Amino acid sequence: MPSGTVTETIPSPSAEVFRLLHDYRRRLEWDTLLQTAVLEGGDAEAGLGGVSLCVAKWYLGGIGLRTKYVAFHPGSLAAVQMVNRPAFFDTFAASIRHEDLSAAESTIVYRYTFTARPRFLRFILHPVMSWALRRETRKRLQALRDHFRRG
Repeated sequence: MPSGTVTETIPSPSAEVFRLLHDYRRRLEWDTLLQTAVLEGGDAEAGLGGVSLCVAKWYLGGIGLRTKYVAFHPGSLAAVQMVNRPAFFDTFAASIRHEDLSAAESTIVYRYTFTARPRFLRFILHPVMSWALRRETRKRLQALRDHFRRG
C-alpha cells in the first residue's frame, strides 16, 4: 500500500491552524487542490464521524473524495478515511498531526495511504498517484503556510 508524509512549519499556533484547516466554509481561501469542500449532512463544523466531500480542481481530474472523520482531537490530530470509490481510488486514508514549536509557530505532518484501482493497473498507477499526491499535498501545505504569513 503506497504511503507518504509531508511536513510543513506554519507561522501560527497549532490550535489556529487546526481550526482553519477543518473550517469548510473557509477551505477554498487557501487550498490549492480543491474546487469544492463541504461537510455533508448539515454539519456546521467538522468533527468525529462527520463526512466531507472534497472535489479536486478540473485539471486534476475533478475527482471527489468523500471522507469520514475517524479521529478528531482539536489542535492536535484529525484522521479521515475515504467512504466512496471515485475513479482510480480503491482506498484512501490520511492523518494530520499538529504540534506547537513555539507560541507563534507549529508544525503540521500530513500522512496518507491509498490503493489504486483497477488492481491490474496498480503497477502503473501507484507510482504516478504517489508522485501526484506528494506534490499536491506539498503545494497545499505551503499554501496554508503562506495564508498564515499573509495574516
